[in-house]
Amino acid sequence: MPRIAMVGNPNVGKTSLFNRLCGLRAKTANFPGSTVEAHIGKCTLAGKPVEIIDLPGIYAMDLALPESKLCRDCVGGRLEGLEPDALLVVVDATNLQRGLRFMLSLAASRRSMLIALTMTDLATARGVSIDPVKLSAELGIPVVAANGRSGEGVALLAHAIASACPVPFAHLEAAHAPGWIDRQIEGSVGGAQSIGTDADSLADRLDSAFTHPLLGTLCFVLLMIAVFYAIFTLAALPMDWIEAAFAALGSFTASTLPEGVLNSLLVDGIIGGVSGTVVFLPQIAILFFLLALIEDTGYLARAAFVMDRLMCKFGLPGTAFIPLLSSHACALPGIMSARLIPDPRDRLATILIAPFMSCSARVGVYVLLVMILFPESPFLAGLAFAGCYALGAIAALLTALLFRKTFLRGKSRPMMLELPPYRFPCFRTAFYTSYDRSVVFLKNAGGVILAICIVMWWISAYPQSPPPPQAEALRAQAQLPETNPEQFDAFELEAEVLTSRAQQQGSYAGMLGRSVQPVFAPLGLDDRLTVAVLTSFLAREVFRSTITVLMETSDGDDDDRVADQLRKATRDDGTPLFDTATSASLLVFFVLAMQCLPTLAVTRRETGSWKWPAVQFFWMSAVAYLAAFLTHTLIVASTTVSGLT
Repeated sequence: MPRIAMVGNPNVGKTSLFNRLCGLRAKTANFPGSTVEAHIGKCTLAGKPVEIIDLPGIYAMDLALPESKLCRDCVGGRLEGLEPDALLVVVDATNLQRGLRFMLSLAASRRSMLIALTMTDLATARGVSIDPVKLSAELGIPVVAANGRSGEGVALLAHAIASACPVPFAHLEAAHAPGWIDRQIEGSVGGAQSIGTDADSLADRLDSAFTHPLLGTLCFVLLMIAVFYAIFTLAALPMDWIEAAFAALGSFTASTLPEGVLNSLLVDGIIGGVSGTVVFLPQIAILFFLLALIEDTGYLARAAFVMDRLMCKFGLPGTAFIPLLSSHACALPGIMSARLIPDPRDRLATILIAPFMSCSARVGVYVLLVMILFPESPFLAGLAFAGCYALGAIAALLTALLFRKTFLRGKSRPMMLELPPYRFPCFRTAFYTSYDRSVVFLKNAGGVILAICIVMWWISAYPQSPPPPQAEALRAQAQLPETNPEQFDAFELEAEVLTSRAQQQGSYAGMLGRSVQPVFAPLGLDDRLTVAVLTSFLAREVFRSTITVLMETSDGDDDDRVADQLRKATRDDGTPLFDTATSASLLVFFVLAMQCLPTLAVTRRETGSWKWPAVQFFWMSAVAYLAAFLTHTLIVASTTVSGLT
């Protein structure tokens, strides 16, 4: 099967062409020795099977950048099993001189080449006409005008790829003489050959607004508000479907299999655990779809330019703002979208701090603890809720500043941006981008998540403890003839809570909680809260279900009722368990702690090493513990002083 490598500068429409040719038959790949991503697709062109490699866009082959090295290795045949038979050079018709200069840098490989000429519609709008036939004759290699968005010329390009003869560029020596490129352009390009049309005047006016320090920032904030509003509203229905599907699957499995270890493993461990992660797939897909549309319009580069002024004060580029903002929905797509950042140090710093941003999984915990803290003051509750988001963002920026001054110290690559032309977005490309990112998320995070769910189920289910005498007595009372249906349900529910609590306390997870409790005692946590915090390291949302079981309450949908029940919970000495100091320290801890193992798995995939997830986990845990300790200590001290006065 012939193998074609697609190469070109950034923003030349290469990915649109690749998606048009390969579509869903493509896969994302990280070549050996590289963390730079490329795409490999198989397709049938003019009845002939062809494999196409979509290499990352670069400005030059000789730059000391990972993406340039990947292109050099691929074109040079140094990637085992991935040596291309021909090169498809994608050239922007609006910048033909630069594209041909890039083509000459590839000609030294002596590989067969053909050129796909894109953006011809934009060139025509600027009064420039290019004759591909004449240009092909001048260069001595095939040149085909093709539009990956509309599909115009793609069939002709497919035929040219399938029938490409293995003849390398023949004018290599002559091409290095001064003025050679200009002579080729003169023979095949006609029209104005200049920029200065009304369309460009409109683009200039848009640029002056979108890159303005104040107006540009306002436009970006409004756009991001709209994006995240769309994410939460559009994803609500499919997330409900996923939850309902997993709930139905769990109920079916529980009713089909006999009670026992296998039933518990499948229902409580695998189905219950995996559903907690897969439920966020609609948010991930919608986020990447919308970001792809925005990027395709050419606006994203302008937004990064505006935000660079603020982010650079903390050692981050403007391109880091979008991944951090995306992390407010879920840290997983936020970390994955950090691939937009070209500098390796900046990209790594962004990945490490992204989980500080308050994601949607934290909201349930925030609501519960804020309602315990401020039951009679909605204003203070709302203020505390907003403060959680502010605290996470401040911690992220300060951490980035610290990391860039210490182990990530070094001169960052200046944020060099080429402002692409404004274009109508390609929904086809956005769909394929969203699909690809969703598949990558499921494939790479799925295996780790499944293993984690099984381990957490095992330490929570074993050793199995018998029901306590109080639970047996309640069940016996429920069977008495004089017990009415309402009393029967109440007795059974209370017996189930007592049985679950006994199992939690007697399990390995409970033993671990009691052994670790002295570590969390300075935060005001007893052994039950310690168990709840430890189990929440699987996922933050686990805290609520765990604590309601341990506190002998019911985990219903009524937040007020659950908060009221927890507010009345007491310690062994009769003092309130959720006093102000403990509740506040817990809230701060959940804002700052790394309590999402799927995020660690994605961090490992994006960085290629377990070193950085370990740094991320221990740093965030240390910051969370210290901040929670200071919060608890200060509140206890202030309460003591006010009591004395």
